[in-house]
Amino acid sequence: MNTFELIAPCHFGLESVLKREIYDLGYDISSVEDGKVTFVGDAEAITRANINLRTTERILLKVGQFKAVTFTELFDQTKELPWEEFIPKNGKFWVTKANSVNSKLFSSSDIQSIVKKAIVERLKIKYRANWFEEDGESYPIRVTIMKDIVTIGLDTTGVSLHKRGYRPVAGKAPISETLAAALIKLTPWNKDRILVDPFCGSGTFAIEAAMMAANIAPGVDRNFVAEKWTNFIDKSLWQEARDEAIDLENIDIETEIQAYDIDDEVIKKARINAKRARVDHLIHFQNRDVANLSHHGKYGFIITNPPYGERLEDKKTLPAIYTNFGKQAALLDTWSIYMITSYEEACKYFGRKADKNRKIYNGMLKTYFYSFIGPKPPRKPREDKN
Repeated sequence: MNTFELIAPCHFGLESVLKREIYDLGYDISSVEDGKVTFVGDAEAITRANINLRTTERILLKVGQFKAVTFTELFDQTKELPWEEFIPKNGKFWVTKANSVNSKLFSSSDIQSIVKKAIVERLKIKYRANWFEEDGESYPIRVTIMKDIVTIGLDTTGVSLHKRGYRPVAGKAPISETLAAALIKLTPWNKDRILVDPFCGSGTFAIEAAMMAANIAPGVDRNFVAEKWTNFIDKSLWQEARDEAIDLENIDIETEIQAYDIDDEVIKKARINAKRARVDHLIHFQNRDVANLSHHGKYGFIITNPPYGERLEDKKTLPAIYTNFGKQAALLDTWSIYMITSYEEACKYFGRKADKNRKIYNGMLKTYFYSFIGPKPPRKPREDKN
C-alpha cells in the first residue's frame, strides 16, 4: 500500500499535544512546524486519523512542496506534480483555500486560480482530454505559502474536524471542540479525577472530557469527503476504522464530570449537546452561579472558559465574575485550576499568580491558558500480594 505525507493542522502552540496523539495512534512524525504536524501513513492512516484525532482541524494529503516567488514558478511546479495519481478524470476539484505568510506571492484569489489552471493543464495531458465535466466526487485542494515555500495538499476531511456533530447550535463565544480537547490534554486530568467547568456554556469542555473518559472517537459518527474517493482509498478501510473505534469505546465507565452555568437556557442546550455526543449520562449539568462554586471532593480539576468581555459581556461585569471565581476556587485548596481567557486582568481579580501561562490563538483572538497547579493526591498504598 502506498504511503503518503499527511499534514494535520492545529492551533498555534498546541503542536506537542497533537504530536503525542499521532504517536499514540501509531504513526511516525516527519516534521513539526508552527500550527501543523506532518506524519507518514498509508490510506488506512487517512481513515484512522480523521476518525480518531481530537486536536487537529483536518487531515491533508501532501501532494507536493516547492519554492515559488513568481506566478510562473507556481504554475510550472504545480503542473509537475502527479495529480493523475489522486484526481480521476471526472473528479471535481478546486482550491478551497490559499494562505500566504511572509511570501512574495500573497494574493489568495490569484494563487487559487493559477493552481487550478496548472492542475487542469497537467490532467489534459495525462487523460488526453481538452475538457473535464467534473461531475464526479469532490477533491478539495488547499495551498499554503510560508516564506515562499508552497505546500499543496488534498483535503481528505471536508467539513472541519471540530464539527463533531454534537453541537449544531453553539452558544455565545464558544470554544471549539478541537481546542477544548487539546487544552484538556495539556492538563494531568484523567477519568478517575473530578472535573468541574463552572462556565460551561455549550458544554464543550465537559463533553470532550466525557468522550475521552469513555474513549469515544471524535469522528466516529460523522462523514468525510475522502470516504467517496474510491480511486486510491478502499471504501472498506473507513468501516474498519469505525469498527475499531467502536470496539474501543466504554460508555459504561464511572467518572465525575460537572458543568455549571448561570443561564438555565444555556444549560438546557448543553444537555442536548451531551446527549447527541452520547455522554449525557456521564455529566452532571446544573444551573449555578460561580459565586456558589463548591465541591466536597479533593484533588479535583477546574478546566473552564470564563467570559472574556469582548464578545460575551460588558467589561464592567468582569472584575466581579473573576473575583467570585477566585474566592470560591481558593476554598478548593487541593484542586488544580485551568482557565483560558483573553481578559488581561484575569489573574489580578482571580487573586492568584498563575504557575504557568501559555499564549494560544483562539481563531484571531489572542488568549492565555492559565494554570494554577494544586498538590498531587497521595499515592494509594500498594496491595499486599501475600
